[in-house]
Amino acid sequence: MCGIVGYVGARTCGPILLEGLRKLEYRGYDSAGLAVHDGEKIEIVRAVGKLDNLARALEQNSLEGVTGLGHTRWATHGRPSEANAHPHAAGEVAVVHNGIIENHLELKQQLESEGIEFSSDTDTEIVAHLVDSALSAGAPSLMEAVRSALKRVRGAYALAVLCNREPDRIVVAKSASPLVIGIGEDETLCGSDIPAMLGHTKHMIFLEDGEMAELTPASASIETIEGDPVQREPLHIDWSPVMAEKGGFKHFMLKEIFEQPRAIEDTLRGRIDLEQADVLDEEMGLDAETARRIRRVSILACGTSYHAALAGRYWIERLARVPATAEHASEVRYRDPVFTEDDLVVAVSQSGETADTLAAVRAAREGGAHVLAVANVLGSAIPRASHGAFYTHAGPEIGVASTKCFTTQLVGLLLLAIQLGRRRGTLSADRARPILQELLRVPNEIRAALDYKDDVFTVARHWQHAQHMLFLGRGLGFPIALEGALKLKEISYAHAEGYAAGEMKHGPIALIDADMPVVVVMPEDEQYEKTMSNVQEVRARDGKVIAVVTDSDTKAKQVADFLLKIPPCGSTVLPLITVIPLQLLAYYIADLKGTDVDQPRNLAKTVTVE
Repeated sequence: MCGIVGYVGARTCGPILLEGLRKLEYRGYDSAGLAVHDGEKIEIVRAVGKLDNLARALEQNSLEGVTGLGHTRWATHGRPSEANAHPHAAGEVAVVHNGIIENHLELKQQLESEGIEFSSDTDTEIVAHLVDSALSAGAPSLMEAVRSALKRVRGAYALAVLCNREPDRIVVAKSASPLVIGIGEDETLCGSDIPAMLGHTKHMIFLEDGEMAELTPASASIETIEGDPVQREPLHIDWSPVMAEKGGFKHFMLKEIFEQPRAIEDTLRGRIDLEQADVLDEEMGLDAETARRIRRVSILACGTSYHAALAGRYWIERLARVPATAEHASEVRYRDPVFTEDDLVVAVSQSGETADTLAAVRAAREGGAHVLAVANVLGSAIPRASHGAFYTHAGPEIGVASTKCFTTQLVGLLLLAIQLGRRRGTLSADRARPILQELLRVPNEIRAALDYKDDVFTVARHWQHAQHMLFLGRGLGFPIALEGALKLKEISYAHAEGYAAGEMKHGPIALIDADMPVVVVMPEDEQYEKTMSNVQEVRARDGKVIAVVTDSDTKAKQVADFLLKIPPCGSTVLPLITVIPLQLLAYYIADLKGTDVDQPRNLAKTVTVE
């Protein structure tokens, strides 16, 4: 969600940095700042709120200099404040950072034991102190100091660092968070995304994970974190403004599918306390007293959000041990629902403006229920009408068929289940911690699932003309079967149905023949053997099986005609991974058929009418 931009060259860089940050506003933020080296020292200006506030602050201090960094931040570790805004300084250095430093608690304790005091609540400040400590210990250059710091850091990051003693250079590094270098004429830039630099150069180098670079006006010298040199020629980016927004992807939907690791990192950031095995999110408004009072949880949603709600119901009952239901919000208002003060109602909506869900929220509040919103848009109607809110940090989702908003909703509902369980005393720290650790691994597991995109395309090409598909799943695979069918319907206009696999014998089995592909969500979980039985029933009726399987599965290839592979992952977080190949399958089939993927017929992104 956050944005980075950097510049080193011959021009006064303040206006260039501010312009670059404006190009990254789509990523969402609540504070911003610049750090500029004026030739003698680093000066920092930060402001809470929109970039106009930063621009006004810069009128008082224009930050004259030709080397600098800019950053837009979404509050994670610590509330939105000037103290928590980036850049962060320590001694001789200033740092901007996107990502999650997973071992920040451990590192902070070590640094505090050495007498270092912190001025913010962020994990980024830890990196600044690590780099400054390395310089104080005799590191010969900023590059080596950053390298030393990164060897102590575990997690995802895109970093850019300035140093007092080296006014003509920036050091950057990347691991699982995007960072692009722009090569100009006697100037070098860096940014989280191409649009931040496209007005100054079209020659870009994409930094890979585990790499770092020293940027000077004349060059970008790239090395691995281990110190091995890397040679990479810049790519010429010949994009129109719209293509720049799409990041080079053919459609917004495909871009958003590939943005999911970053979106989930942003949604998780600052909300997990591994030391206490707990979830930190005061905005939910669920203190221990409120959580213990709850006797029922009702999750209300429409469309894709309803499928997230179904998974949330499963997690809440399993982890918080409280009865839970998932309901279509469009039905709630008209069935004269009964809500009480002992109910927690969770309203899930990507836009936060869904009319049916908003009406259900108002009915729940009239009944005295405590209402929590799960939404992606700050200040939208449903959060405003609720007692508390969990904001997903998916960023703008342009494609009408939701992808990254769905997976970040899943994250929000799982975090809610864990928080409820911890507050109610039904989930011990020893049980919660492994689940939280699984969640932190999910972004990289999704990246691994996306690496199988070519295999998914092969399956899509084979079945692009199929008129009907059946999707099956059990347990946490059932909501994903429903979501896979919905995605295919929405954008390819093929008829698809999702069913609980155990329900197949109660009617849908009559549809199966050699022309009916059956997509089965069957990772190696506790439901695997029973789902395998359903696959055998499909095969006995000449049905063709497309199986979503763990890549280590040796049995599935004996019974499935086509495999959609995912990496091994924890059973609790499986929906976040198993949905990836189904999103890609729907996308590729629709694209091969030539439909309007981003704006499918008859659909709107935000449904504000009943």
